[in-house]
Amino acid sequence: YPGQLLRLRPLTVASRPASRPTQSRPSTAPRSAPRPVSVRPRPKASRPAARTRQERRPSRERPSATPGRLHWRWPVQGPVLARWKAGDPLRKGIKIGGRAGTPVRAAEAGKVVYSGSGLIGYGRLIIIKHNDNYLSAYGHNRKLLVEQGQLVTRGQKIAEMGRANDGRAMLHFEIRRNGKPVDPLRLLPHR
Repeated sequence: YPGQLLRLRPLTVASRPASRPTQSRPSTAPRSAPRPVSVRPRPKASRPAARTRQERRPSRERPSATPGRLHWRWPVQGPVLARWKAGDPLRKGIKIGGRAGTPVRAAEAGKVVYSGSGLIGYGRLIIIKHNDNYLSAYGHNRKLLVEQGQLVTRGQKIAEMGRANDGRAMLHFEIRRNGKPVDPLRLLPHR
């Protein structure tokens, strides 16, 4: 702000020499004469650079802002009934036990790319795209509360837990990186 004032004063004095010579103070002439003094605001422009550094600091503190670094949360609280196993098509995710009707929450913010029951073996299913690399899937729901194309926030209620084919109340939960299932227990917080 002071730098802007210094830039405006020489222009004002230069544009009004005849109209206000009596109003200008004797100190105004020396201020306008050494024009290199107006160069001083440029070093003061380093303040925005300092602000830029400060603005960079929060992005370091928020790893979810960088691609691939997400802050996962458990979609439901309950015991892990079955674990992920590499290469096993029946164990692409984990199964979390609970009670039918328990709220299922988004493990991370993203966009719903699928909400329906068209995929065999998953029951009512929701798939959320979190970034260019990661998707999460929530299967065996009793009720779906979000639609395809909808943006969801981390922790938002997206469904109600339902029952699997064997009658047990549970949630099938998957995380996929670049289309391939990964072990959700490695990404979810320890509890």
